[in-house]
Amino acid sequence: MSDLSLEQVTENYYDVLKEIGNIGAGNAMTALAQMLQCKVDMKVPQVKLMEFSEVGDMMGGEEQVMVGVFLGVEGEITGSMMFMVEEESARHLIQKITMGMLPEGGEFSEMGLSAMQEVGNIITGAYLNSLSTLTNLKVIPTPPALTVDMAGAILSVPVIQFGIFGDKILLIQSQFYDEIELDGYFILIPDMESYEKILTALGLPIVS
Repeated sequence: MSDLSLEQVTENYYDVLKEIGNIGAGNAMTALAQMLQCKVDMKVPQVKLMEFSEVGDMMGGEEQVMVGVFLGVEGEITGSMMFMVEEESARHLIQKITMGMLPEGGEFSEMGLSAMQEVGNIITGAYLNSLSTLTNLKVIPTPPALTVDMAGAILSVPVIQFGIFGDKILLIQSQFYDEIELDGYFILIPDMESYEKILTALGLPIVS
C-alpha cells in the first residue's frame, strides 16, 4: 500500500495530471469524430479534484439520469475508469451512430445501448492509449459495462470500490459538440501505487 495520499498527489502534480487529462480527452474526442464521421469540437477540459459527494451535483444533481460506461484498468496501471454523459446527449450520439435508424424517446433499445457501449469503449480506449503512450506503461482495459441510472447510483460503484483511497476523485469534464453541445465526464481512478508509477514514469520525483 502506498503511503502517498491523493491530496498530496494532486497538490504537487496537479498540472501534470491536468495535462494527462487534456491529452486523453482530446484523443478521445478525435476517436469520437472518426466514429461519427463528422467534426467534433471540444472546449478545453475542466480538470477538478472533487469529493465523491460533489460529483453528482456537478452533473446536474444526483437524480440526473446519466448513461455511464464503467471499465477496469489492468496491467502496469490498475484502477478503473468511467465515462458518463447525460441521457439526452447519449440519445443524440446514438442517433448519429445509427444514422437516425432508431426511434427517438422512450426506453433505450438494445441496439441503442449496444451502440452507446461501443462509443464508450472507443473513447475510453483512446483515453487510456494516451495515458499508456505518455507514460510508456502497459494499460489494459477490461470489457466495459454500461448502465442507465441516476448519477448518484452510477457514482456509488467507484465510491464503494475506491473509497479506501480517500473521498476524492479526479474528474475531467469535456464539453464537446457537433450540432449540439454535449457534456461528457471522464473519471479516472487509479489506485495510489499507480499514481506513483505514472509520476515516476514521467520523470517526476515523488514527494510524500
